[in-house]
Amino acid sequence: MTGPNFQLVWPLLVTFLAPFAILLAGRRSQNAREGVSFVAAALAFLSVARFIPEVLAGLIWKVDLFRILPGITVSICLDGLGIIFALIATLLWFFATSYNIGYMRSLNEHAQTRYYFCFGVAIFGAVGVAMSANVFTLYLFYEVISVFTYPLVAHHEDEEGFAGAKKYLVYLMGTSKLFLLPAMALTYILAGGLDFSLGEISRGFFLTPDGSYKTALAAQNPWLIQLTYGLYIAGLAKAALMPFHNWLPSAMVAPTPVSALLHAVAVVKAGVFSVSRIILSLFGAQTMHDFGLSLPTAYLAALTIVAASCIALTKDDIKARLAYSTVSQLSYVILGVALVGVAAGEVFSPNTLAAQGGLLHIGHHAFGKITLFFGAGAIYVATHLKSISKMNGLGRRMPWTFGAFGLASLTMIGVPPVAGFVSKWYLLGGALAGGQFIILAALLASTILNAGYFAPIFYRAFFLKPEEGTDLSHYHEAPATMVVPLVLTSLVSLGLGLYPLVFQNFILFLLR
Repeated sequence: MTGPNFQLVWPLLVTFLAPFAILLAGRRSQNAREGVSFVAAALAFLSVARFIPEVLAGLIWKVDLFRILPGITVSICLDGLGIIFALIATLLWFFATSYNIGYMRSLNEHAQTRYYFCFGVAIFGAVGVAMSANVFTLYLFYEVISVFTYPLVAHHEDEEGFAGAKKYLVYLMGTSKLFLLPAMALTYILAGGLDFSLGEISRGFFLTPDGSYKTALAAQNPWLIQLTYGLYIAGLAKAALMPFHNWLPSAMVAPTPVSALLHAVAVVKAGVFSVSRIILSLFGAQTMHDFGLSLPTAYLAALTIVAASCIALTKDDIKARLAYSTVSQLSYVILGVALVGVAAGEVFSPNTLAAQGGLLHIGHHAFGKITLFFGAGAIYVATHLKSISKMNGLGRRMPWTFGAFGLASLTMIGVPPVAGFVSKWYLLGGALAGGQFIILAALLASTILNAGYFAPIFYRAFFLKPEEGTDLSHYHEAPATMVVPLVLTSLVSLGLGLYPLVFQNFILFLLR
C-alpha cells in the first residue's frame, strides 16, 4: 500500500535542522552543543521508530516533495529496507555523540563545532538515502554525504589529511559523475522514469506487470540494461567494491570517530544500501536473472571479500587493518543481494536466503564495526598506540575496551552467538541453495582469514607479556564517555545474534 503521509517528512526535517541547531549551540558552550546533538539523535531515532508498526504490517509510505520534470521527482518513502538503515544511522548517532565528547575533549581537537555540524549533516544524508523513493532523490542525498564528510576526513588540516581527503572526494564524486549520472540518464530513457519498484523484489522497474520489458529499446538491445547496471555498480563507489575501494583506507587519516562514521554508519552503509536498492527495487530479481547480472556481481564481491581479508592480514596499524576488514565485510551485503537472481533449478525463484543474509549484515556489521573503531580510538586516547605489535598485555590495563573489541571481532568472524554468525549462516545457505560452490568456498575462506587478523589482537592484549622494558602501569581505560558506548554497542551486537528477528522481520516483509 502506498499513500501520502506527511509525518514521513519528520525524520528528514529533524536531521536537517539538527546541524544548524548544533552550530548555534556551539557559540554558547561545548555542553550546549553536545546536548543538542544528543537531543537531535534521540528525536531522529524516535521519528523513524514511529513507523515500525506500519512497516511491519506491510505498509509502504511514500511522499512526493518536489517535481523536477515528468518522471523525475524528489520523493521519500519508508519500507523494510529503508527503515533498517534509517534506524541504524540515527541510533548510532546517539552512541557516537557520547564517544565524540570523550575523544575530541581528551585530545583537545580544534574546530569541534564544525566537526559536530558536518557529523550531523552526514547523518541527514544517510537518512535521506534510506528514505529515497527514486534514483534521483538517492543521488542527491548520496552526494550530500560525500561533500560534508570531506571536512571530517581532512579535519587535521595537515598534508596527510588533505591528501587522504582529496583521494576520498575524487573517488566518490568522480565515480558518481562519470558512472552514476549516465546510469540515471539511461534508466530514464529505458524506463521513462526513475522511481523504485517498492514492495516487489521479483519485478523491477524495467519489467511491466505482464512480464514484458518496458520498451522496445530494452527488448531489442538487452546490452543497454547490462551497461546501465554496470554503470550503477561502478558509480556507487561508497560500497568499496574492488577496484573502487582505495579511498577507504586512505580516509583513515581522519579522527577515529569519523572512521567509525565512515565505516559503520553513514558512508559505506549508504554505498551498500544504494547497491541493494538498485538491485532489488530498480532491476529486480527477475531482471538480474534474465540478463545474467547476478553471478558477475557475486563473483566480484567474493573476490573483494577474500582479497581485502588477505591485505588486512598484512597491516600492523589497527585502523588500517579495520579499514580493509570493512572493504571485505561490505561485500557480504552485495554478495547476498546479488544472489537474489540466482537459482539452482530450471524454474527461477528469487534466492531470498542469500538476500536475507546480505541485508541482515547491514545492521549486524554496523554495530560490530563501530565497536571496533570505538575501541581503536579508545586505545589511542589512552596510550597513543596504533601498532598492534605494541599492544602486548594492554588488555589487562584496559579490560572493558579489549573485552568489547573481542566481542565485536566475533561478529566480523561469524562466531555464534553474536550477530555476524546469523547473517553468514544465511549467506552460506543461499550459496548452497543456488548451487554456487565457488561462493561457498569464498565465504568459508573469508571466515578463516577474519579469524587470522582479529584473533591475534585479542591474544596479544590478554595473553602475551609486554615487551621487555615496557611499563604499562601508567595506562588505564579511556574516559567513560568513550568506554560506555563501545561496551553498549558490543552488547547490542550480541543481542542481535541472540534475537536476529529485530532486523529480520523488516527483511521478511521486503522479500515476501
